[in-house]
Amino acid sequence: MFAHLSDTPTDGWTVDDLDALPEDGARRELIDGVLHVTPSPAPTHQVLAARLLVALEESCPEHLYVSQANDVVLSTQRLFIPDVLVTTAEAARRNGKFFADEVVLAVEIVSPGSQSIDRVLKPALYAKAGIPFYWLVEQSGGVTVHAHRLIPGEEVYKPVETFTETIELNEPWDIGIPIARLRPRAL
Repeated sequence: MFAHLSDTPTDGWTVDDLDALPEDGARRELIDGVLHVTPSPAPTHQVLAARLLVALEESCPEHLYVSQANDVVLSTQRLFIPDVLVTTAEAARRNGKFFADEVVLAVEIVSPGSQSIDRVLKPALYAKAGIPFYWLVEQSGGVTVHAHRLIPGEEVYKPVETFTETIELNEPWDIGIPIARLRPRAL
């Protein structure tokens, strides 16, 4: 039996409730039991995410796996779909939802309708779930990548660096990506 969006659970939505919904291509995220359904990202957003995925994949070590727009379960009532993510290769072989402890890097690309969620809420909840690295990608005025790292023993990220020319990092592995390579033609 399938649940319907009009059948809102009294205690809030859970990941299991989402699994009971029919596959219709909708992007569904859960924030503390509240269901958020969002439209597909704009074409420039999708191109930027695809180019970042390819660039990361080229240098990604064998024990890690780069993917795009997959479910990440943070808790029974929290599920996000990062634009790009890096997980353990072992988790990717399981071929299902990813869990927070399997995610090494979550990347969110800011869209006009998701600014406060991507800049404030998601990093706070990713940090609370223990995801070690978070990148925030801004598109307005050109592509800017803000890299963050989880502070050991705490549930907050510290800014590592902001990149406007070349992403140069040695964590979670040695990464060198020219920003121009990521920029969609329409930006």
